[in-house]
Amino acid sequence: MLHGTVVREDGISPIGVQLKLSGADGNALQLLIADSGGHFEAFALTPGRYEVTPMQGGLERGNGATVEITPGGDVLAEVTLQTASMAAATAPAAPLDNGFFHRLGRAYAADWAGNGPGTLTKEPRRGTPAPLYSPPYPATDWPIGGTPTIGVPDGQTYPLMQAINENKTREKWYGWIEVGANGSTNNKSNASKGIASNFPSAYDEYANTVQLDQAALYYERIPNTAQNDHFDWGWRLTALYGVDYRFTTAKGMLSQQLLLKNSQYGFDPVMAYIDLYIPHVGEGMNIRIGRYISLPDIEAQLAPNNYTYSHSILYTFDCYTQTGVNVTIKASNHWTVQGGISPGCDVMPWTTDAKLTGNLCATYTWSNGGDALNTCANSLNDGKYAYNNLSAYYETYYHRINASWHTDTEFWYQYMKAVPNMYWFNGTDPNTGIQYAPTAATPWPEATFQRAGQGAVNLNFGAVCQDPRLSASQQSARCYAPELAITNYVEHNFWHNEASLNIRNEYVDDIKGQRTGTPAKYEEHMVGFDFWAGSTITFRPELSYTRAFTKYGVSALNIAPGASIANLEGVSQGGAANPLGLGKNQALTLAADLIWHF
Repeated sequence: MLHGTVVREDGISPIGVQLKLSGADGNALQLLIADSGGHFEAFALTPGRYEVTPMQGGLERGNGATVEITPGGDVLAEVTLQTASMAAATAPAAPLDNGFFHRLGRAYAADWAGNGPGTLTKEPRRGTPAPLYSPPYPATDWPIGGTPTIGVPDGQTYPLMQAINENKTREKWYGWIEVGANGSTNNKSNASKGIASNFPSAYDEYANTVQLDQAALYYERIPNTAQNDHFDWGWRLTALYGVDYRFTTAKGMLSQQLLLKNSQYGFDPVMAYIDLYIPHVGEGMNIRIGRYISLPDIEAQLAPNNYTYSHSILYTFDCYTQTGVNVTIKASNHWTVQGGISPGCDVMPWTTDAKLTGNLCATYTWSNGGDALNTCANSLNDGKYAYNNLSAYYETYYHRINASWHTDTEFWYQYMKAVPNMYWFNGTDPNTGIQYAPTAATPWPEATFQRAGQGAVNLNFGAVCQDPRLSASQQSARCYAPELAITNYVEHNFWHNEASLNIRNEYVDDIKGQRTGTPAKYEEHMVGFDFWAGSTITFRPELSYTRAFTKYGVSALNIAPGASIANLEGVSQGGAANPLGLGKNQALTLAADLIWHF
């Protein structure tokens, strides 16, 4: 066993100070957290030489200790955290301007200098050590939706709260502004008409533009799940404005911005929930009630919660938010189980698309937190066609290779039953030249009947049940529409955790075109970086290549969503027809975003 004490030079309580435990080869093995007395400990260490180094702002600070662990031995390490010292002054210093904006400016200056406010928490972390560093990664723990990470104290600080009350309360206001830009070989975007020619790429979907992706504001109180002796509660309210509202929108919640107007910019109250923490069930139980981000996935909608600016195609076309109740029980340091009910994916309970929907998920963690396997049935109902009514089944594996490298792999299979045939929505009667209207035999929810040449619009795709070049007599009314996908991330942190390398490779088979609008097999490959200034500015450049293998002679890229289906790309593009063959099946996109956290 290794235990010891850390002391801060400035005399401030060392609670929450992080210490890196490294092996003889210099590779970091664990991240230890000091308690209120500065005490830390590590168990189950193999005999050998180790080094304990205090950390601040992701950098090594102060005097570490080298120790030798022997079989059955108990070793003590004393460590000092170096903090900014005050030089002796020959005359009294002028008082600081203590106005709000001066306090805010000093908070940013301290963060960029690596001297931000300490991560002070009342209780130490319970369970296994954190597998990752944040920054440069979105979080120190593997992703889990529908709950705070049980056993992990909330020590997060923000410049805005430093200016308001020096981060002294558990109620917090914070957010960010994210601006993105890209240059692409796709060239048919018309943002004012909602035409996004980088689609099915997401979050950089408008080609060759500069845009406000997200302006987000949070108000929250996170329940204290690090303690296990009393009930606690919390909440989160999140407001989002920008281009990315189109991905979080739920039908029935200001959804006319997207589903009727297809506006480039919009507003979405993406999260509104309360958390109820009950400590005496297993290692802790959390009950979440309200609108929350769906449970599975490596990626997340909110910009700082994602490795990269753009998102995988896999992530783009699964469930985004649910509104309901979700229960999470941490049974042990190995097992976490979740179950809940909602009206379905991306729908509010008062809409006609709402269906009583269950979800069941389980996560198994091993290797002292370094490996995790999440299995999730995210939406359990009759599976019949409705707005985003995806029957989706996930398997996600997270693996920490060492202190600098880790990899995440996600697979899903999802489907809808009895999906209307897109032919009857987009097709044109060859005898009259008039677009087919939905009929009793071929119903089409939310369809907008328009005459030929006016470009029918429906962002809730049906399915391409048969070759759209076949006659009406050979077209079915509905069909089963499945899709499958797999995505892998390889991540490397460097520059003292101020940067990371991000590599993404994926394969998606949209068998009936229900998710993307075009039946196709997609492959996508991306290389990008994250660069951080302190913990408050993030710059994420990337280069991606997308290839689509399509059917029926249509294209899948450089077109409006769904434009290629049934009428073989004969859809209006800014007033001009887009005949067969003018789309693309390959695209190269250079993109980047800048996130300013407050």
